[in-house]
Amino acid sequence: MKFDVFTEMEYIVKSESTLILNINALRTQHQTVLSEEFIVDPYIKVEELPATGGENHMVRFEVKNPGTVKVTYKATVDNSYKIVDYEGQYETPVAQFDHSILPYLYPSRYCQSDKLYRLAHNMFGHIVNPFTKVIALTDWIYRNVEYLSGSTNSETSAFDTVTEQQGVCRDFAHLGIALCRALTIPARYFTGYAYQLTPPDFHACFEAYLNGEWILFDATKLVPLNGMVKIATGRDAADTAIANIFGDAELSSIVVSCELADQGFEPLMYGHIDYTGVAYL
Repeated sequence: MKFDVFTEMEYIVKSESTLILNINALRTQHQTVLSEEFIVDPYIKVEELPATGGENHMVRFEVKNPGTVKVTYKATVDNSYKIVDYEGQYETPVAQFDHSILPYLYPSRYCQSDKLYRLAHNMFGHIVNPFTKVIALTDWIYRNVEYLSGSTNSETSAFDTVTEQQGVCRDFAHLGIALCRALTIPARYFTGYAYQLTPPDFHACFEAYLNGEWILFDATKLVPLNGMVKIATGRDAADTAIANIFGDAELSSIVVSCELADQGFEPLMYGHIDYTGVAYL
């Protein structure tokens, strides 16, 4: 499906600062960026940065003088996904994982899977099918964590979310990742533009590595699983931050949108006894 994505971010810069932004739609073998425009006003030359760990398409620019800087990004993206059948599947032994997958098994800054091992195994360790296991933990997060805007901050971790039982999409994603890793299922953070998200914003969910495929899960259940345009993946939000600011600059406004640029969209969501996963290519 084709989507039109748009971001407008305005910063108030008080002293010389460097901004690293991660808002570009990711170019992959199967997610094609048909058209793209990145504008900084007043004009500043931007530098594209190669991905290091995970997947991203970052840009960096330096603001020399105090003032207001507006960044506008817009693109038309043709994404692609496939449906994978997990009925009758069993977990893959760690010994069979490629070395590139192993970092997504380890605890990370926001996903302390080592602290959630007992909780994860007590609640979900009895489930044999790995896809069903991730569906069960995703449903548990949805039922037990209240989605509450402004309830958490950049320091909130998966362990905090379990105890506070509230959060936003990044917190739901971090908890899903931590529970998966505690169950020896590799998992990574996924951020992107999301169709039908209300109010419009960047969205976070997670992917679990099941039988050689990265399968998308969204514990918030706010958007169709096939309505995402990938921006980045990584171990957690630290790898995929929309903006990293070095200096004295503050975000003053932001507008994000994701609209259909195609016809025939049929939303996909997981059911409680579903065995078919959505894998972005």
